[in-house]
Amino acid sequence: MTLTFAQPSDDKAELETGPAFTPRFDEKGLVTAVVTDARDGELLMVAHMNAEALALTVETGIAHYYSRSRGRLWKKGESSGNLQTVREIRTDCDQDAVWLKVSVAGHDATCHTGRRSCFYRTVGIDDGKATLTITDDHRHFDPADIYGEK
Repeated sequence: MTLTFAQPSDDKAELETGPAFTPRFDEKGLVTAVVTDARDGELLMVAHMNAEALALTVETGIAHYYSRSRGRLWKKGESSGNLQTVREIRTDCDQDAVWLKVSVAGHDATCHTGRRSCFYRTVGIDDGKATLTITDDHRHFDPADIYGEK
């Protein structure tokens, strides 16, 4: 059985306070997914979900996403062993974004670079130019070993 979602209500009060989860997918059929560690709240990643990915996530309790670059469904951690078990799903007031609180298996790393979080750099300014500084260079695994990447 595949979970389906009803169309979002045009009634703002129903959308914001009603009991029905009716995600508002954008013109490309996607909702934004913000993903944090259920243990300590660390921001791990931001991704997108289509209806199939969201339904699979709700049904299985394992995070699935839609890869815009690959144009296909993506079960997070399937290659690396770092599966994301969903502990809680929340939606925002107008139901066009979801927040997943997850536990990460395997190496406890979410980023394909081997780091815990995809947000491992900070933005700064140097001599009038925007710069990036790596603030978390700890690799939990070597991407070359897992994906054949450098």
